[in-house]
Amino acid sequence: MQLAPSHQFRAEQEDICVLLNGGSGKYDTEAAAGEIRAAFAASGREAKLRVLDKGSDILPAARAALEDGFATIVAAGGDGTISAVASVLRGSGVTMGVIPLGTFNYFARSLDIPLEIPAAVALLTQGTARPVRVATINDRLFLNNASLGAYPAILKTREDVYRKWGRSRLAAYWSVLVALVTLRKPLHLTIEAAGQKSERRTPLIFAVNNAFQLEQLGLQGREDIAAGRLAMFIAPDTSRWGMLRNAVLLALGLAEKDQNFDLVAAERITITDSGRSYDIACDGERGKMRAPYTLQAIEDELTVIAPHARKDDLR
Repeated sequence: MQLAPSHQFRAEQEDICVLLNGGSGKYDTEAAAGEIRAAFAASGREAKLRVLDKGSDILPAARAALEDGFATIVAAGGDGTISAVASVLRGSGVTMGVIPLGTFNYFARSLDIPLEIPAAVALLTQGTARPVRVATINDRLFLNNASLGAYPAILKTREDVYRKWGRSRLAAYWSVLVALVTLRKPLHLTIEAAGQKSERRTPLIFAVNNAFQLEQLGLQGREDIAAGRLAMFIAPDTSRWGMLRNAVLLALGLAEKDQNFDLVAAERITITDSGRSYDIACDGERGKMRAPYTLQAIEDELTVIAPHARKDDLR
């Protein structure tokens, strides 16, 4: 009699693997790990918990969990952690779970996934699997947003502020002001979408794949996302103080289309320039990427555990 490989046997016994990003959010890692273990024990389900020391461990850990044959792989962390795990699981047929531990938790909130660890773990055993649309910029996946220009600069400043003052929404908003005061030159780009091409000079491009986040920011585009399109916002080329004003209006949910931002919506958007490399931000994580850029929405690439009431709703 031939025995099954060891990873297949383990998957039968512990069909859930939790990847906990120790550098994510405001939670103490040991406290979060203890709370996750206790919540699974209370649910009567077993799960393999793998605690990761830093963000760079997420992708290899997700690939290893996939190779080990787990039926559900859970991202425990912020939006960047969730997006990284999703990039490995997309198209695999393996279900993703979420335990939100970040500062903003846009992805989890868009699906009504509880923000408390015990309730989020209970959902993993009681919820329903639903397809979720993803988006990509070139070969990089994002669930909520991708951006060029000012926003990646804001994230870099935010990392410095977090190291000094700790993680909080106030620190996040303060980093916006600091970054914009020191921002350099605007971008010179050609944007092609829905058969239209235009030359743009702008300090910020912000593409959104999450209707909930649009509503939180007071921006239009929900109908576009419901129709399968990305909503991309282009900031006007203004003075430094004009950019600061637009950023404050955006943070307060008071930004208006055609006044503070131009809206371009399409299933596929191409951005070109001279081929330079720019800082790109995807779901709060920065990285260098060389132009040109192709952004597109892709349906049914990922399956996520969500409440029954959110089985088919727009997120």
